Amino acid sequence: MTLQITVNGEPRSVDDHATLADLVAALGQPPQALATAVNGDFVPRAAREGVQLREGDAVFTFQPITGG
Repeated sequence: MTLQITVNGEPRSVDDHATLADLVAALGQPPQALATAVNGDFVPRAAREGVQLREGDAVFTFQPITGG
């Protein structure tokens, strides 16, 4: 079974047991190179494995900004 979500505004299907960490891995970019948010809420890298994706979730990935 699959879920329908959006990633950066684009529709995407994922496994119904997928976590945010699974999605980031499937995107093919190094996990440390992306910051993530689900439904507008920032998700720290260490917490991605515990975030179960749900039908209709809106996921955004972006380059983290560092500096002072």
